[in-house]
This record gives sequence, structure tokens and C-alpha cells, in this order.
Amino acid sequence: MLNHEKVIFQMIAKNNGFVTAKEVTEAGIPRRCLSHLTEVNQIHKVDRGIYALPETWEDEMFFLQYRFSKGIFSHETALYLHGMTDRTPGSLTMTFPFGYNTSSIKKQGAIPKICTVENYSLGISELFSPAGNVVKVYDIERTLCDMVKETHQGDIQVINQAMKDYAVSKEKDIARLMEYASILRVKEKVLSYMEILL
Repeated sequence: MLNHEKVIFQMIAKNNGFVTAKEVTEAGIPRRCLSHLTEVNQIHKVDRGIYALPETWEDEMFFLQYRFSKGIFSHETALYLHGMTDRTPGSLTMTFPFGYNTSSIKKQGAIPKICTVENYSLGISELFSPAGNVVKVYDIERTLCDMVKETHQGDIQVINQAMKDYAVSKEKDIARLMEYASILRVKEKVLSYMEILL
């Protein structure tokens, strides 16, 4: 038991203060060890299947992705993670493949978007959440295409600023942006932005 607990604490140390029940099971440790550590207040349960040290800062993005592993952070949330907007998202936005039941994610207060199964995996990458945990997010090129595709009146300033920041970014990949724009059928809109900015 003590050895198991030591391993759990090593896992927590590696994981930024968190461990999941799934990781513990995969390591061959009985889940009752988690229950015991919770009972003696050495760790606490922060969400279904997620445990943390009492002093760990809760990470809403990490929890959401753990519970809805098919969800990829997208749109305004992805812009925020890429540092392309200073507007903190009021609600987190995640994209799911067509056919996914999004009712439970709506109950969590997040905004689900649905895309075709063919386009779902286009541009998936990883970034750190503000709390320092790795989360899946669409790359900046895919994010810009998604934002342009769904322009609402309130988003125009956000998109304009993100496009300006992208145009001067050393990491920009115009070929990739155009490839994605073609696939997602927003090439004309993206071109009109780029012609003004480049």
C-alpha cells in the first residue's frame, strides 16, 4: 500500500498536481489507494475520476478535456490559448465530431461546436492551459478559419486583431492557412483578410 501511495505521489508530481483514476489503474495500482488517500485528506477528488493535492490550482480546461476527451478546444478558447486575444473566454468552446452527443457538455456551461468527421482531426495540436496542463487545441491556422467561418457581429474586432497578430507572427504558415481555408470552404474570406494585411 505504501509503495502504491509513493507511486501515486510521483505521478501527481509529474502531472502538475493532478492524477486521474485511469492513470492509477493503468499503472496497476488498486483504486482503493486513491480512496484511502482521499479519506486521510492527502489528496481530494476535484471531478469525476480526477484527484489533486489540496493546494493544487483547479484547471477547468484540463478537467473538461478529461471528461470529454473527444473535445478539442477551438474558436475563441483556442485564440486565447494561442495568445491571439486578450479577451478571456466567458465560456470554453470545444469542437466535437458529427454525431457526438453534446448535452452533458452544455450542462457544464461549455459551448460545443460540431464539425464533419473528415474535418474533425484537421489541425489538432497541443498547448499548455493557463494552469500548465497539456490540452488539445486546434492550431492557429485552423482556429482562424473556424473564426472566419462563424463571424458574428461581436467577433469582428477579435478576428481583425487575431489576423493582424498572425500576419506579423514569425510562426505563421500561409500555405497551411490556405490549405485549411480551402478544405473548410472559407478561402475567399481568408484571402480578403490576408490581401489587406500582407
